[in-house]
Amino acid sequence: MPFYAYIVRCSDASYYTGHTDDLEKRISDHNIGGLSAYTRKRRPVKLVLAEEFYTREEALARERQLQGWSRAKKEALIAGNWDRLRLLSRSAAESRRAAEEARAAASMHSASARAR
Repeated sequence: MPFYAYIVRCSDASYYTGHTDDLEKRISDHNIGGLSAYTRKRRPVKLVLAEEFYTREEALARERQLQGWSRAKKEALIAGNWDRLRLLSRSAAESRRAAEEARAAASMHSASARAR
């Protein structure tokens, strides 16, 4: 039996992440007001992403991972925008290093332009 980690888009444009072994029933339950107090106040919900796993533990681990993601990162995943997802997945240190390298390159470029 497969298990799923999923993201639904709520009527207020927020996202809710969960996991289940019966995706169709779970989305239906969200839309009739069962299960989550969060989605009950934000119906209807629409399934925007589902990923299949072999075990409940894998699906739950993915749900927890997705819950920790920013809205921008979730939207990149939903859209299949792998370049943006990769950029958003950089650690803070990697992002700072990339920004410093870009500033240094820009500074060198403007210095060489002034020297001409």
